[in-house]
Amino acid sequence: MATRRPAEEIARLGDRIYERDIRHEVEDAHDGDFVAIDVESGSWAVAGSELDAAEHLRERQPDAINVWLLRVGYRAIASIGGGSLRRSG
Repeated sequence: MATRRPAEEIARLGDRIYERDIRHEVEDAHDGDFVAIDVESGSWAVAGSELDAAEHLRERQPDAINVWLLRVGYRAIASIGGGSLRRSG
């Protein structure tokens, strides 16, 4: 059983898995959707909301505890204040 990793490590691993394995599969068809990634197994799920993505992932990986969540085509899931969250390139 996996142990809980520090948040910074989950973020680093999740971003690495997304860029290496997932981004090319979701960018065109799922812009604005959410991806939940189990950083231990590399399993992932995409859905229109954070909750749905996490639920779909847990159906496949019930024991996932180190999960990274991101929004396709955006630098962050949400923002307080102004400025665009869209990725540039």
